[in-house]
Amino acid sequence: MKSYSKIRYESYRRAGQFEKVDYALAINGTKVMLVEAKARGQKAEAHDGQLSKYFNALLTTKVAIVTNGIEYRFFTDLRDKNVMDKEPFFTFNILEYDSKDIDNLKFFHRDNFEVTAITNHAEEMVYVKGMTQLLGNLLRSPSEEFVRFLVTELGTVAPSYEIKGRITSKIVDKFKPIVKKSIQGSLVELMTRSLSPVIDQPVEPPIEIDNGEVDIQPDPQEPKVVTTAEEIEAFEKIKAITQTSTSYNYQLQYKDTVSYFGINLVGKSTWWFLRLYLSSQKKSFITRLSVDEVKSLALNFEVQEVSASLGDAASKVIISSVSDLDKLTSLILRCYEVEAAKHQAFTPDVIRMEKSA
Repeated sequence: MKSYSKIRYESYRRAGQFEKVDYALAINGTKVMLVEAKARGQKAEAHDGQLSKYFNALLTTKVAIVTNGIEYRFFTDLRDKNVMDKEPFFTFNILEYDSKDIDNLKFFHRDNFEVTAITNHAEEMVYVKGMTQLLGNLLRSPSEEFVRFLVTELGTVAPSYEIKGRITSKIVDKFKPIVKKSIQGSLVELMTRSLSPVIDQPVEPPIEIDNGEVDIQPDPQEPKVVTTAEEIEAFEKIKAITQTSTSYNYQLQYKDTVSYFGINLVGKSTWWFLRLYLSSQKKSFITRLSVDEVKSLALNFEVQEVSASLGDAASKVIISSVSDLDKLTSLILRCYEVEAAKHQAFTPDVIRMEKSA
């Protein structure tokens, strides 16, 4: 099981001086998260600058937290690599939170902690917050550009709505109250639909998946995780590729968590060789091989170094869809066989059957 180790008052040298941070959390000896703890009566945001010094001095760290015991402010480096952002991507208050806040906290659980997943989630949270504020402002007080855009697009609804000729300032002023009224009407209609009971909706029967001899381990600590059809497709492709191995015949299983979809040898989730991230628009998977080796087996694919997040050699491969796995059979097979070789002497024959050469 992945676990954090805790170091109290760790010192980091920067610009000829030593800086002290209250806690440094490490995974496999690599410090991945810093925590600056202040007294309850102090404002947490007053110490953002102090925390940034520690963060910027330690290159392996991608998450930093400052807290007064009530409010927790989470930072990373979305703007500039290895430079802590000025604003937190997530703030949690133990006296005032909702279910979404709890879902966000799951990313920092020791069993789910993955820098890639946290960075992707942080980026999404930041831009969703910004877009929400932007849309809220436009809906409350439509700008001239927004009104002009809507008037221009009217013709796409029906030809009879098209405003011909140039959209002048006079036309924009004329349509401003119309746009406001239309927005109010649209919002009311959307709310009415969401509150109305759904009638005569067909109920799709649950999909039964024949896993053969594969033992799939549900994670009791992740009851809200839903395994998608895309993840199942990826698992089946990977299983088919590993079955071509002439050296090993391990059964596989998957572990679906809130942050990643892991593929491992049967028996232990720590015996993983691939972790897939398929929920975001930029799909990827992580291997336990070095960047140089992965690049040689994943030609024409973007490969990134992510060793710092896992504490040992690790690389991320960017893919456009699950179908790309068919183009990466050599890499997937190599990942599988490297992990299988590690556990050859410790695995009972009931779950490991070596093939004769």
